[in-house]
Amino acid sequence: MLSPSQVIVLATPVFFALIAVEWIISLRRGRNAYGLADAISSLNLGVLSQTSAVFTKLLTLGIYTAVVSHISLIQADSFWMSLPGWLLALVFYDFCYYWLHRMGHEVGVLWAAHAVHHQSQAYNLSTALRQTSSGALLGWVFYLPMALAGVPPLVFAVVGLIDLLYQFWVHTEQVKKLGWFDRWFCAPSNHRVHHAVNDRYLDKNYGGILIIWDRLFGTYKTEDDEEPCVYGTRGLLQSWDPLWANASVYRQLAHDSWHARSWLDKARVWFKPPGWRPADVAQRFPKPAFDLDQHRIIYAPPMSRALRWFAGLLFATLVAGTSVFLWHADQSPLSTNLIWFGVLLTGQWALGAAMQGRIGLWMALMLQSGALAAATAALGLQEWHWLFKPATMIFALIYIASYANSSSISTRKSSKKQTLLLTAAIVFSLCGDISLMLEGLFIPGLVSFLLAHLCYLALFKQNAPWFPSRKALLGVAAFGIVMYAYLWSHGLPAALRLPVAAYVGVIALMAAQAWGRYQVLGHRHALLVALGASFFMLSDSVLAINRFAQPLPWSAIWVLLTYYAAQALIVQGVLQHVNHPSADATAHQPAPFEDSTSILQPSKG
Repeated sequence: MLSPSQVIVLATPVFFALIAVEWIISLRRGRNAYGLADAISSLNLGVLSQTSAVFTKLLTLGIYTAVVSHISLIQADSFWMSLPGWLLALVFYDFCYYWLHRMGHEVGVLWAAHAVHHQSQAYNLSTALRQTSSGALLGWVFYLPMALAGVPPLVFAVVGLIDLLYQFWVHTEQVKKLGWFDRWFCAPSNHRVHHAVNDRYLDKNYGGILIIWDRLFGTYKTEDDEEPCVYGTRGLLQSWDPLWANASVYRQLAHDSWHARSWLDKARVWFKPPGWRPADVAQRFPKPAFDLDQHRIIYAPPMSRALRWFAGLLFATLVAGTSVFLWHADQSPLSTNLIWFGVLLTGQWALGAAMQGRIGLWMALMLQSGALAAATAALGLQEWHWLFKPATMIFALIYIASYANSSSISTRKSSKKQTLLLTAAIVFSLCGDISLMLEGLFIPGLVSFLLAHLCYLALFKQNAPWFPSRKALLGVAAFGIVMYAYLWSHGLPAALRLPVAAYVGVIALMAAQAWGRYQVLGHRHALLVALGASFFMLSDSVLAINRFAQPLPWSAIWVLLTYYAAQALIVQGVLQHVNHPSADATAHQPAPFEDSTSILQPSKG
């Protein structure tokens, strides 16, 4: 029997076909229902919801099965497996869903999960697939009545899938009112009201399949043709970042809870209706009043043609990878699922960041390739690892070259020098990567990385005096001494003691210089560089411990992830600086192939 994840995989082509149909219809009617970035962002969140569900369903179905097995009040499997039983179970599920959905709009912590589905300012079939990744953490509570009634887990899972799939088609503006059908069932007109932020529509029409629950419990509202629905949330997300989309409301609740003076208010923040804030917090951290006209302004950072093509191709690749992942997830070990989930998540974040103009196209490819290099190393896919490991540094070199060709850099001597040093560091790193993949070339690899760190050390000296922070120098030196002493005492070969000592000394000096540079410049891009240098120390420490002291679990993952994080942070930070050396901590410059638009920071509202 197919698992729910496999059913979603099989339904995916149908979803995309219907999205294409809706798009064509909207074009013929003279109003394009889709924006590329918004649609990809919504679908990206749908992908994340399904991949994360591979892990959260162990919680939800596990608890449900335990309740059915041990404390259900009714034992009637034969009834529930009959046609009347299936129909009753579907209605029962829809009733429980109504209350989960309603509480998701009336309780702060539940809204933090559900808000993801409402964040888009568009209303189309891609919005239907925009789903939370954290809703299952508390949502299972609302289905316990079904477990107590003895509804078998199989029946529960199937009717839940039916209820979910039904709700796909109601997310459209292309279907108008349907007369008698609207009075009994959740239909597009009813659900448009639910997604609207207009005062008269707010928090109405919670039904999943049946709208009669809203009529019974006083939450029904008819769509008024005289007042078009305005979509989104009160406090717009204004971001394509899938992680921020899932975390933004939780962050706001945590902020208000932390700053509330009353211990009672610290708890009430999480359970009061969305938007409720303690008086002292609201006074200290005021928010602008809700303005419906402001919400009519659609968030849509401009995208170049190259960026649009890149976003479409990368998203298609992620969908293909997700389909393979979901199809095999139930039969794969947890560790394997976690690794591939991390690869997909890296690509999803990089896609959102590129569409928003936070990183360039080649940086997005560098991050995705780095995640694949780490995954293939950990899973023993040697041939693929030999492809992705050098490819990651090649993407970094192309990224640097694209910056070097820009006029703002090519006309400045200091910028040229910094770009050349950065290029040299990446080239030596690439040589080190290739050497460490081949037998018997550990020493050449060590020398290559030593040269790379010397280039980085010289690079970080360009904007600051030598070691301007004594605290950073002493702290990093102490860490290096402790690490070297540990390696010495745990079997570091005598022939390598001097080379490793030199290596530890150089990388420690590099990290100290990077943090001193941050103290001098005080810019965000300098902080990225300092963090990157710290990740280098961490990566090399894990590598050395695993090679000379004791084997570490998942060592390839930790070594390569910290290594690629270090390279990406340094490359991004340095290129930001050489492009805008006088920029302050909040400045942003578009990378090549991006439109010249400033980054719009995610809304905290």
